[in-house]
Amino acid sequence: MKTVPRLLVASALIILATSACRKSGSGFEALTVVSPDGNLVVSLALKALPQPYLSGRRAYYQVSYRGRPVLADSPLGLDLFGARPLDTDFEVVATDRQAADSTWENAFGARRQVRDRYNELTVSLRETKAPGRRVDLVFRAYNEGIALRYVLPKQEGLDRFALEAENTGFHFVPGASAWALNMGRFNTHNEGEYLPIRLDEIKPSDLINLPLLVQAPGGPWLALLEADLNDYANMYVGGVPGAPDALISKLCLRPRKESLARNIPWTQYHAVEQPVVAAAPKSTPWRVLMIAETPGRLIENSDIILNLNPPCAIADTSWIKPGLAAWDWWTESFAKNVPFKPGMNTATMKHYIEFAGAHGFPYMLIDGGWYADSICKSIPAIDMPALLAHGKRHNVRLVLWVDWVTLDRELDTALALYEKWGVAGIKIDGQNRDDQEMVSLTAKWVRRAAEHHLLVDLHGAYKETGLRRTYPNLVGIEAVMGMEYNLWSERVTPEYDVTIPFTRMLAGPMDFTPGAFRNAARGKFEARGREPMSQGTRAHQLAAYIVYDAPLGMLADYPEAYEGQPGLEFLEKVPTVWDETKVLSGFPGESIVMARRKGDIWYLGAMTNWTLRDLAVPLGFLGPGDYEARIFADGPDAASEGTSLSIETKKYKAGDSFSAHLAPGGGLAVILSPKEK
Repeated sequence: MKTVPRLLVASALIILATSACRKSGSGFEALTVVSPDGNLVVSLALKALPQPYLSGRRAYYQVSYRGRPVLADSPLGLDLFGARPLDTDFEVVATDRQAADSTWENAFGARRQVRDRYNELTVSLRETKAPGRRVDLVFRAYNEGIALRYVLPKQEGLDRFALEAENTGFHFVPGASAWALNMGRFNTHNEGEYLPIRLDEIKPSDLINLPLLVQAPGGPWLALLEADLNDYANMYVGGVPGAPDALISKLCLRPRKESLARNIPWTQYHAVEQPVVAAAPKSTPWRVLMIAETPGRLIENSDIILNLNPPCAIADTSWIKPGLAAWDWWTESFAKNVPFKPGMNTATMKHYIEFAGAHGFPYMLIDGGWYADSICKSIPAIDMPALLAHGKRHNVRLVLWVDWVTLDRELDTALALYEKWGVAGIKIDGQNRDDQEMVSLTAKWVRRAAEHHLLVDLHGAYKETGLRRTYPNLVGIEAVMGMEYNLWSERVTPEYDVTIPFTRMLAGPMDFTPGAFRNAARGKFEARGREPMSQGTRAHQLAAYIVYDAPLGMLADYPEAYEGQPGLEFLEKVPTVWDETKVLSGFPGESIVMARRKGDIWYLGAMTNWTLRDLAVPLGFLGPGDYEARIFADGPDAASEGTSLSIETKKYKAGDSFSAHLAPGGGLAVILSPKEK
């Protein structure tokens, strides 16, 4: 990842409070910061409002988009353990304004050239009453959205502190609707449906996972996320008593039986009730509100999460190579018509390695079961040196599954050993936590893995917050109800498949693990562990490789499910990272059409719910000249036979319109290559 030196246009205005704000009847007139294109305005004011759950003169911020309010007066404040809340009776002691416009290169995402352009306002506040504590509020206005964070400067009494709550409000305009993941508790695997709901239906007792997708009445579309999560608890949101359409932040609490970070004794901080233990100076993560006219534009604009993170910390990233991996877990290490008993054994893993090598897939992910008590020693049925040598012969490198508890216990020894073996990476699983301690542990694993030239795929994890910009060896994150749920449920429907690009994927890549080649038309799906199925068509599965971000992509099925089957040709060619991404159309839960470019080749992917659709896609994104389109579409009987796939080749050029028929639960995957003159 290469960063172009940042150009900072610094106005650096340090203004005393007497000149920073003019007094008004309710306190001070607002301080504002405006996005570079002028469409977004964030304002901050100190005032007392007749709120049903607040009192006193507080800091409130507002957000407007193209002259329309999207967030009304929303309160800010922090609750510190053993002290009065840091949220009232402030005075402005200084302000600082900055502007930045730079471009950096991301070789591991959805867009190679990422522009980082914003205007920033920092407002330094101090309590007017003793002890006169200080807090800085930092606001950034991008064309793609706004971000805010708290900074507690170094000061007496905050050398060490515990945070009981961060009371950041998000008071949306009345009548907004949302797509929400409500897991109902802290510390989960973040796997579930994003369901339509009115904001005023979200209760104070709810714990809504991020991202949260919101549609304001009459527009625009908004997404609530967080970025630069570092040594801090994950943020959820819940409703506000007596304030419909308002949400407030809720920080994840530690599990009761887990150790405290930094060995803070239970008696000092009542650990389970204190989500964050820290020392000043301390910055919170960014609270991010993405804003766009369409839900598809939110996907295009999601680089804002990366921009809010520190630049790449790895000097040489040439060893980080995204790509597809054969994978044994989804089909229970199954194989057909082979001269050995399939299972977690050397013969089966060699078989998967040979399949990957024969079709140009660079990785084989060996999942759980390859070790017993130590991640440094395989079970007798697995000859790890033989598998490593077999992989080398077939140009396939291994990625190894590890449970997080054993990894953390054997971290130094294991990572050094894996580097010596020539292992490509690790898949860390089983965390099911997003408290401060787990956030810190996760960052440590990713950082230490980078030191040993190892890729990382996180499962059982919380959603991404941009760590992959700083450590691009983080090539996979689950935090999504993936296709594994087909083994035991009917929850992963085509409707769900076209909801998660507009919700979960806004936070970053998601290891959904597509690639099923036993595809069930509506009414023919059966949840099962042996030779599992997917809901919808084969073209729907192929399109997922274009629509879903996943630098380390999985091939969920076993080798014989692919060999000789229509669609394998597409999997051999599709990239996993991109130079350019465009969302051409779509609506959550209904459909999505995307175009992505790698080099001079475009890839067009479309997916629909159980409603059949006829598409007419303008190809204006193509460059000049003629293109040859290799088309993988729903076959003529795909509505009744999900495996039906039509493959043909046609010619197109910019200005043409591409037409296609999508069966119920159907899809489309097209490779558009410029023709040689």
